[in-house]
Amino acid sequence: MTNSLWGRLDDPAGNAGHTDHPPRMGFFTDTSVCIGCKACEVACKEWNEVPEDGYLLTGMSYDNTQQLGASTWRHVAFVEKPAETVETVDLGMPEVGLPGASGDAGVKWLMSSDVCKHCTHAACLDVCPTGALFRTEFGTVVVQPDVCNGCGYCVPACPYGVIDIRPEDGRAFKCTLCYDRLKEGQKPACAQACPTESIQFGEVDELRERAAARVEELHARGVDVARLYGADPEDGVGGDGAFFLLLDEPEVYGLPPDPVVTTRDLGSIWKHVGGAAAAIVGLGVASFMGRRR
Repeated sequence: MTNSLWGRLDDPAGNAGHTDHPPRMGFFTDTSVCIGCKACEVACKEWNEVPEDGYLLTGMSYDNTQQLGASTWRHVAFVEKPAETVETVDLGMPEVGLPGASGDAGVKWLMSSDVCKHCTHAACLDVCPTGALFRTEFGTVVVQPDVCNGCGYCVPACPYGVIDIRPEDGRAFKCTLCYDRLKEGQKPACAQACPTESIQFGEVDELRERAAARVEELHARGVDVARLYGADPEDGVGGDGAFFLLLDEPEVYGLPPDPVVTTRDLGSIWKHVGGAAAAIVGLGVASFMGRRR
């Protein structure tokens, strides 16, 4: 599977120059079995020594972190919905759509642990002027804090709003998919800590097959709202290295419905810039020669 601009859609590590590299690794997050325990958030902070980002009393259930950021590499969302609009899944454990914090049986939650998507086409990589962002041999995208100059170009480039600048530090940070653990053959800390296997780690190709089978299983059990998000290699970012099974529209979880790599037109833009520059130079030369005559 190839693309004339981006190379092989299924081999981001190879496109980045890695030869004889391991399989692409990533996450499949099955939100239908997320119980909102936040073990992933805690494990991520502990292993990566991510600073605390405060405990905000937002009035939004237990969603105190609200969104991903430089000091929140895993974010467990609690989406409150009217009970009658949430399909539940009987898995012999607390059901998806737990009673709301108020104890009102008319309110239920959708829960999802969000993370950096490690895009096949990563705009943050394209715009980084220092090489602080790089593609690993596992196909993941990592920030090198010691190389980051804090320019912030990567922040608006991300179609998911994941990467951010840490104000007190001035540099960009995000999930590394525990690159240090991957090099030692270990699972990322969040997947290791997840008690329900909502966060599944492995080879991306195998995870996509597993995710498709899970959707078929849920559809067969009458959960028609189940759908995959970020698993399609033909989408606007070439497919994500971290994708999700959702039980509602992406917007309900705070995800863009149709993400597109923000640097997709760079090639044509530079071609037009080059043409325009050549035309200006040509006009200047013609004008100069005309004056000499």
